[in-house]
Amino acid sequence: MMPMTIRSLFQPLVLSGLSLALAACVSSAPQVVKPVDTTTPAQRLAAVEAAAGPDDKELSVQPLRDSQVEDLRQTALTQRKASDLAGAAGSLDQALQIVAGDPSVLQERAELALLQGQWAEAETFARKAVDLGSKTGPLCRRHWATIEQARLARGEKENAVSAHAQIEGCTVPGIKRY
Repeated sequence: MMPMTIRSLFQPLVLSGLSLALAACVSSAPQVVKPVDTTTPAQRLAAVEAAAGPDDKELSVQPLRDSQVEDLRQTALTQRKASDLAGAAGSLDQALQIVAGDPSVLQERAELALLQGQWAEAETFARKAVDLGSKTGPLCRRHWATIEQARLARGEKENAVSAHAQIEGCTVPGIKRY
């Protein structure tokens, strides 16, 4: 065995000290902080309404409505304005029991779900409205804008972009008459 001297201990001590000093200099990777989406449900609904936009150059066909459904829609609107979102949802759900395939009622229910922060339900109602409704006009744009906002609210940016792209395809100019 080799006798221990200060000199033989010096090299390992220096290496250990340098290793500790270097380890202290290494910092951990910075935490990635996702930006918090502060968009309110009311702001999301405003974006949907803006996407529909009034356009007097566009052809828009409105179906005849059942008077009972129309009454339920008006009740829902009054309840929504009074901030009774659950009551408004109930009124629209009742209307959907009468006319399950009405794209306008489905869209109103989707927008109400958006206001309630029920992102998946909003998209479900809007998708059903897209499947059953017209592929053009303001209502079509509202469907796709609702889907876009629901996806954005869930953090699905790529899917939201594809929904946004569909909005443009909903605009078809009306017939020009000379």
